[in-house]
Amino acid sequence: MSQPTRFTRAALLLAACSALPLAAAAAVVPPGVQLHPTQTLIRNNGSEPESLDPAIAESVGANNITRDLFEGLTANDADGKIIPGAAESWKQVNATTWTFKLRANGKWSNGDPVTAEDFVYGIRRFVDPKTGSKYATTYGAFLLNGADVAAGRKPPTELGVKALDKLTVEIRTSQPTTFLPALLSNNNLGAVHKATVDKFGREWTKPGNLVGNGAFVLKEWQVNSKVVLEKNPQYWDAANVQLTRVTYLPVEDGNADIKLWEAGQNEMVYQLPPGTYEPMKAKYPKETVNAPMLGIRYYSFQTQAPAFKDVRVRKALSMVIDRELLAQRVTADGQAPLYGLMVKGLEGADITEYDWAKWPMAKKVEEAKKLLAEAGVKPGTKYTFSYNTSEYHKKMAIFAQSEWKQKLGIQIEMEAMEFKVLLKKRHDGQFQIARNGFIADYNDATNFLALVRCDSDQNNNFNCNREAEKLITEGTQQTDAAKRKALLTKATQMIMEDYPIIPLLQYSLPRLVKSYVGGYSLLNAQDRFRSKDFYIIKH
Repeated sequence: MSQPTRFTRAALLLAACSALPLAAAAAVVPPGVQLHPTQTLIRNNGSEPESLDPAIAESVGANNITRDLFEGLTANDADGKIIPGAAESWKQVNATTWTFKLRANGKWSNGDPVTAEDFVYGIRRFVDPKTGSKYATTYGAFLLNGADVAAGRKPPTELGVKALDKLTVEIRTSQPTTFLPALLSNNNLGAVHKATVDKFGREWTKPGNLVGNGAFVLKEWQVNSKVVLEKNPQYWDAANVQLTRVTYLPVEDGNADIKLWEAGQNEMVYQLPPGTYEPMKAKYPKETVNAPMLGIRYYSFQTQAPAFKDVRVRKALSMVIDRELLAQRVTADGQAPLYGLMVKGLEGADITEYDWAKWPMAKKVEEAKKLLAEAGVKPGTKYTFSYNTSEYHKKMAIFAQSEWKQKLGIQIEMEAMEFKVLLKKRHDGQFQIARNGFIADYNDATNFLALVRCDSDQNNNFNCNREAEKLITEGTQQTDAAKRKALLTKATQMIMEDYPIIPLLQYSLPRLVKSYVGGYSLLNAQDRFRSKDFYIIKH
């Protein structure tokens, strides 16, 4: 059997690791830096978490918290690199088989040892359709029999995960998956303390009940107010965790977020509102940070709704949005205009754009009007746009609303709601056009393709191109990286010609971070920061 081609330098290094233990990373305090006697951090999380169950957590905000409460087989360090987590080492046995060796000193927050069976239980529970995870198909498809288990065609016991002994987890994949170590840094595919779930049922994630294996424990959860975590003394690397308490705020309003930061009631802004990046950079040059991310801002069409079944309507609305103006004048925070699904820095497929992307706007509008006329859509037609309450998303939506009205005569009724309400509305298909966004879970094109693939639980557009699916299936079975990339690129182009989404911008994440918060890195392109990597400098 030929050896699988490595898609990234990191994958090459990680897959080649034998049973030799790998160095673990924690808060790295530079020589000469004095720590503050009080090691506590308050950070805004952007929204109320929909769940703290790692199998259910879907939003960025919820996963920020579960990343502190739980630890997968692997983890991300402050720079976003994949490092050992609950597993101290791993090796790739063949193209589709891996083994992970757990730390002998790994413990749950109640003192129980972390075992291979805990990971088997957690992963099976995650993919089991009875759990109801919105990521079960997306991640489960990489595991042997995962798609069948997620669909209820096979029992969870048939999933490609088992305990070889107390400290060794074997994972078998459905296809060559050289990025498996990165995939397993997602806590959805992590361990769960079965006795706790059995005892408390749906209440197991409440303060006082939750048992985790992460660097922190859940102390307090006041809905729509705060989530408070405290250092976990049972954590295997507790000696290198500096913070003793972390408070997550669910503030959705960006301007309110800034005011809290300026008042000292928040030390890390979630995201600066549109148009504020340059003023904040001038006012707080040392505390305003920004870096490109592996993420996409886009709008979803409900492609099965009567108003948007015609691809000509979807194409017309996408054509007339001036991404350059949106990036330069509306968001004005360094984000790049986007005319396709794949973003710069993402591996596994080429970036492609629509053939009309470089047309003059007048030509785009002319073509869009022609498409709408052919589809029988008249000026004055009204559509509803759904978005979660946020000054950022509101300004972007107002811009799109103006573009569609002025250029096409289309009327847009906007409806704002809490983020968790929008999540449900999108999954249920109860919308016409909806604000959406995605930040990579792992660096490979398949992660972004999950947003537009047939039968994917992350596809909120309800589109499906079966011919493209054949190419994706063929591509993911390849061990030749070039052939794989070509097939996934072609499949992406085919799907995007169906216009299931309106790609808008590649994420950057401008925020304010207090100068005394140590451990923040501009190299973390997935915005995955563990609180164990932060520390408070004396000030």
